[in-house]
Amino acid sequence: MKNELNDLYQEVILDHNKNPRNFGDMHDANHSAAGHNPLCGDHIDVDLKVKDGIIEDVKFHGAGCAISKASASIMTTTLIGQSVEEAKEMFKQFVDIVTTDPEEEIDTLNLGKLAVFCGVREFPARVKCASLAWHTMKNALDDESGASTE
Repeated sequence: MKNELNDLYQEVILDHNKNPRNFGDMHDANHSAAGHNPLCGDHIDVDLKVKDGIIEDVKFHGAGCAISKASASIMTTTLIGQSVEEAKEMFKQFVDIVTTDPEEEIDTLNLGKLAVFCGVREFPARVKCASLAWHTMKNALDDESGASTE
């Protein structure tokens, strides 16, 4: 069963890499930040349109590896319609998912789309790739211009 889930997760990541959702520029964004992972060269910019504390739209652009791009794509699909507070809580949850000890059991039933990133924690060098868009999104919401995966 675990191998079947891993295969499914890999398919989802590959799909979001090849066909990223919400990829492009947003000219009417009211929150933006640029993110860069100096270890591998990934760079992701995140633009959000927030009105009355709700994320109405989110887009990303940039270049990166499959995990970085898929993470940004999935992130954007989960954020639209969420409150700023919910988005920041999702950020914390995502960071926990990718940094938890690989031996520790994670309840994937309540994670939704984010469950595809549970396997990243087994590859510490990829954690920064997966979390780049999330750190950038949080910095955009906090009105901090630059983001990194530190």
